[in-house]
Amino acid sequence: MQPRFETLTPKHLAGRCAIMSLQNFRNYELWRYFMNTKRGIPNTVGSNLYSVQVYPTDYFIKFAPAKEFEQWAAIEVSSFNGLPDDYARMTLPGGLYAVFTHKGPASTGTQTLAYIFNEWLPASDHVLDDRPHFELMDHRYKNESPDSEEEIWVPVQLKQ
Repeated sequence: MQPRFETLTPKHLAGRCAIMSLQNFRNYELWRYFMNTKRGIPNTVGSNLYSVQVYPTDYFIKFAPAKEFEQWAAIEVSSFNGLPDDYARMTLPGGLYAVFTHKGPASTGTQTLAYIFNEWLPASDHVLDDRPHFELMDHRYKNESPDSEEEIWVPVQLKQ
């Protein structure tokens, strides 16, 4: 599985966020809450959904399932104007991303992530960049269906 490379322009995202860890991963709750309330988000751009992870700078130095990060359930907006105070706001910074397509049920995404971080990244000409990671879920996303597809966007830069 080889990625395509995309240079992302900054995007405004609005949604819900929570602090969690892999050991205490409450993503289902976060998404359920977001999906039940996203009708209140003005100025949406399209219907793509973003599952964003904001990791601390030292997150990938030594694996620890209890290490916390910010998890987001969000949608792109053209501006934050009129956004109710109880919605979280983020400007996803632009930059170079390696984009992988995960095919199959969402629950098997860990296999794709293992490939990216354990095989592809160490053998590539790239290193992780300190920007948010995210999954883009468009019309191809069907959650646990074997026909589901989602894009995994990994922030990278060329090795120096």
